[in-house]
Order: sequence, then C-alpha cells, then structure tokens
Amino acid sequence: MAKPHHPLRALTDEERVVLLTVTRAPSAPMVSVIRATLLLAVAAGASFSAAARSVGRRDNDAVARLVRRFNAEGLDALLPRHGGGKVTYGPTERARIFQEFRRAPTLEQDGTRTWSLTLLQRALRAAPDGLPTVSTWTIYQVLHAAGYTWQQTRTWCPTGTVVRKRQGQLVTVTDLEAEVKKGR
Repeated sequence: MAKPHHPLRALTDEERVVLLTVTRAPSAPMVSVIRATLLLAVAAGASFSAAARSVGRRDNDAVARLVRRFNAEGLDALLPRHGGGKVTYGPTERARIFQEFRRAPTLEQDGTRTWSLTLLQRALRAAPDGLPTVSTWTIYQVLHAAGYTWQQTRTWCPTGTVVRKRQGQLVTVTDLEAEVKKGR
C-alpha cells in the first residue's frame, strides 16, 4: 500500500516570488530550478504525477518527498544536501589545517619561507598530530570555504632575491637582471 502524500502548505507571497525568481535565473543550479518548478506546479493545483511529468520526471514519490521537505524547511528545500558518504574532515581536522596554515613556515623545519598547498600538505602529513592522508584539494577547499584565496593570502618573496644555503650558511642571492627579465 502506498504512503499517503502530504499536501503542500500555502505559499507566502515572499516564497512565491523567490520560487519564480529561481525558475527564471539563468545562473541558478539546475536542481534548484527543477525543485522550484515542481513546487510552483503543485501550488497551482497540479497532481504530484503531473508536476513530475512537467519537468521530465516519472517519480511522483520524489515530488512528495520534496513537498514534505518544503513544508518542514521552507525555501531551504531548494538547496541540495550532502550527497552521502562519510565526511572525513570535520571541525577538529579543519582546525588542525588552520593551525598549520597560520604557523609561519621556517626554512630549517619546512624548507621554505612561504606555504604552498603541497608544502602545507607535507607538513600536515609529517606532523605527529597531523593528517596522514590529507590532500591538497581538501586543504584548498577548507581554506576557500573560510574565505581565503591563495593569491591574496600567500606571502610573496621579492622577485630576483632568494635565500640559498651555501656551505651550511644562509646567503641572500640577488639577480641583477630581474627587472629586465620582468620586462620593465
């Protein structure tokens, strides 16, 4: 026996405007456009089956689940949820990535004075309390989600000047033709 479908609650004027805007937005994710179209069709009086067919779908149970979710969550039902699987890097792992990112790298310990994603990955994997399987993509996603962009937050070395290790000592080497090479 099929489960009974819950009817769609009455839409507020604000919700109706947002749903119409999403259906017409060329840059909106397709899944959100389809969900908004389904909700508007059901609100206009179409059956769940007819609403599903209007967007090229066959499953009226998916429409029923969407309506149930919309009744409970409102406009958040338009957004996709986590696609499943295990979230490997939770808040503690993200905090560990930030802790290492905020630490200034040292030439002796890290072999560099500026972080790159690869060097940050190596430092995290080598640390005793680190993340032995973290990828550069995960590090990038964590930093990007926190509002960092690599170009704006990286500390840059002066062009044409580099610190080299020569016979056990650190020596600053300057390229006298750096400005010519840069085209200035």
